[in-house]
Amino acid sequence: MDKSLHGICPQDYGTMTVKDHPIPDLTNHSLYTELRLQENSRQTLQLMNGDVTSNSVETVSGVSARVCDQGQWGFASLPEINDHSIRQVLQEAGNNAAFLAGQQGSQSARLPDDSFSVSKDFSSQQPAATQEQKLAFLKAIDRYVQDNCPSLESRIIRLHLETISKRVHTSTGSQGFTRIPRTILTVCLVASNDQQEPVELLHIVSDRGEYQDVLTEPSSLYADIDKLYQQLLDKKEAVPASAGYKEVILDSELSGLLAHEAVGHPVEADLVLAGSVAAELQGEMVASPIVSMVDFAHSCNGETLPVPVFIDDEGSKAEDAVLIDQGRLTGFMHNRYSAAQLEQPSSGNARAFKYFDEPLIRMRNTAILPGHDKLEAMIASIDDGYYLIKSNNGEADATAEFMFGITLGYEIKNGKLGRAIQDTTISGMAFDVLKTVTMVSDDLHWECSGYCGKKQDIPVACGGPAIKCKVHIGGE
Repeated sequence: MDKSLHGICPQDYGTMTVKDHPIPDLTNHSLYTELRLQENSRQTLQLMNGDVTSNSVETVSGVSARVCDQGQWGFASLPEINDHSIRQVLQEAGNNAAFLAGQQGSQSARLPDDSFSVSKDFSSQQPAATQEQKLAFLKAIDRYVQDNCPSLESRIIRLHLETISKRVHTSTGSQGFTRIPRTILTVCLVASNDQQEPVELLHIVSDRGEYQDVLTEPSSLYADIDKLYQQLLDKKEAVPASAGYKEVILDSELSGLLAHEAVGHPVEADLVLAGSVAAELQGEMVASPIVSMVDFAHSCNGETLPVPVFIDDEGSKAEDAVLIDQGRLTGFMHNRYSAAQLEQPSSGNARAFKYFDEPLIRMRNTAILPGHDKLEAMIASIDDGYYLIKSNNGEADATAEFMFGITLGYEIKNGKLGRAIQDTTISGMAFDVLKTVTMVSDDLHWECSGYCGKKQDIPVACGGPAIKCKVHIGGE
């Protein structure tokens, strides 16, 4: 009997759900084998100036398999979840691995053979919200903006809902099912300054959970909208920043972006093996002693995080990856292959976005840990600098050099907040910047509104406290 057919009943069940479809027993496979069933569903609903401009629903589902033969990986996928597809992807993945092994030779590193089993379903316990209820919520937010934020050029209210359901089985005996929903609400306000140039700011609410669990009452957002509108008015009167090497406070959004883009990517072990700047820095001081940084798997301080990963897409138990401990670079993020190559434990960082994507080493919930300082005291400690709050983009490379766009910031003069500054950029080498950190706030804020785009998009969470440091800032 073909081993790939073992455990599947002769009848064809047809297309079934990710959670319920029968799975073959892979533990008798002589080669390391993974099987993944996955469904991604998303809905986007958007109002622009009160009119519905987007109302889309998408569901993508399928099955994929990977086989490792003498260090060479074979992968295959199909867009149906049924017995035939499962048999076919297992066969094709094995054939592809055998072909590559014959062409490229063998590698001796032994993959970790650990196993782990878990089932986590974060489906709402409340009745599902109807389309009418979601639209009514957005219209209530839009009416509040229209009534309380005069002289806007435009306003956009956008709701994005996404759920990823995965089932992973491996030849090492791992079995995992997870269903993780995510809700993102974006409020965008646009006005014009005295030069008739557009000025734009966003407020984003994002969290793990379905709509009815994350968004309860429109009134819960009114204070945030009032604050956003005042910041927009401040930005209409913004002045250019003074270019140079400046003392700044990076608020949580910026410290999270720094942690993810400029530090996190260089310490992903596949990039370490490819020669990132972190390859020669393990055990070295790369930051101030008051800086520690962790890529959390699923929980922090007893609370489940926005992008929880309990079992990764290779069937490994997801563990926290301590990246920087009191200023010292202590570890990397691993999948099974990199853990074998570097003879270190796997951290369970292998993740794939859709069923047809191969698992890559990806971040999950990455943050600098909180310190003991109050934000007010941090601001008061700066004579001439900037408080930087929001960003619209970030770029970094394997050298840890970065450039981030700044869309909201304020002058700090003699320990007090001053005028808003115009859009600008900050840049530097992440580890050099982290060595200048002298204060870290005592709070930790998470957001999960974005996607990381390393070869394939994937949801991630970034977080952090505010940090006081020095960076290069653009301006006049």
